Amino acid sequence: MEKLFDAELRLMEIIWEREPISAKEISVIAAKQFEWNKNTTYTVIKRLIEKKVLHRDEPGFICSSIVKRDVVQKAETNTLIEKLFGGSKKAFFAAFADEKLTSDEVEALRALIKKKE
Repeated sequence: MEKLFDAELRLMEIIWEREPISAKEISVIAAKQFEWNKNTTYTVIKRLIEKKVLHRDEPGFICSSIVKRDVVQKAETNTLIEKLFGGSKKAFFAAFADEKLTSDEVEALRALIKKKE
């Protein structure tokens, strides 16, 4: 999958939460949330279609994702771990070791780790 830039990710969040959704609706939401004009929104939509992340149906320029949120999240996380932690998941998790976690968060992390064992 080709890298998505911040503007593309922001627009995909709108789409993932509401799909299928018309480009017009996306434009209205992006104007409210990001203060984007219509041309900016349609340019980003076009790039997402070219990257084969987004599909456009007619009539009505209806947009739906080709690539799901969890796939993008995993790819972005792997890129972050590689870029900032030399690919080490251990170093990635260690960076959060000093953070204050709720007991629910600790329990959820334990359950995730236990599933991987």
